Amino acid sequence: MKFARLLHLVDSSIPTGSFAYSYGLESSITFGLIQNQFELRNYLYAYLQQVVSMEFPFMNSCFQVQEPELQEELHKIAEEYDAMMLVPVIHKASVVQGKNWLKLLELFYPEAGMQEIREWFAEQELPLHFVLVYVLCLKRVDFTLGDVQTMYLHMALRDQVSAAIRLGFIGPMEGHKLQHAFYTVFENLIESYGNMTYTQATRSAFMLDTSQVFHDDIYSKLFQN
Repeated sequence: MKFARLLHLVDSSIPTGSFAYSYGLESSITFGLIQNQFELRNYLYAYLQQVVSMEFPFMNSCFQVQEPELQEELHKIAEEYDAMMLVPVIHKASVVQGKNWLKLLELFYPEAGMQEIREWFAEQELPLHFVLVYVLCLKRVDFTLGDVQTMYLHMALRDQVSAAIRLGFIGPMEGHKLQHAFYTVFENLIESYGNMTYTQATRSAFMLDTSQVFHDDIYSKLFQN
């Protein structure tokens, strides 16, 4: 039953708003940084490396924080994460998805006290970034850190492949074949970054950051970012 719930939470139809964002893929294609499938593969690998080097350390730290140091340490983690969200459109997307995710989990698990997370962030005047509330919510309903990490990587890869398909850069069959092939790198990525803490977080894909910044310069956009 728990596995079925996990499948539901990673379903692309879950309305967190991730479908509205390409996280730099659209601008990378528009400005010629990605021109063929080989370059798309390189982009996807760089994107996943950025995910595990930046997001995973914060996810790990959020998951491991225990009482009684919970509130003080979590405040440090949340402040540091917000400071490292350097691209305005990505910062905005993170908060929008964080609010949507928390709203959904409050609906799915009314007995888990998810509203306490919302209240704490409001009291501390901290933004509800998706990565942070994603981990805190799933920890409350007893998913393991391994579940949380794998689920996040799956969603990150799925959304990028879906964006490439909707942009018309690759076809649906090609896209899903590519997604299937990339699952082989998950284990190595998790092994490399699965135990790091937020003080070790790094942004490793500078061209990706650049393409995200220039998204606003696209004349006609399919995605918000």
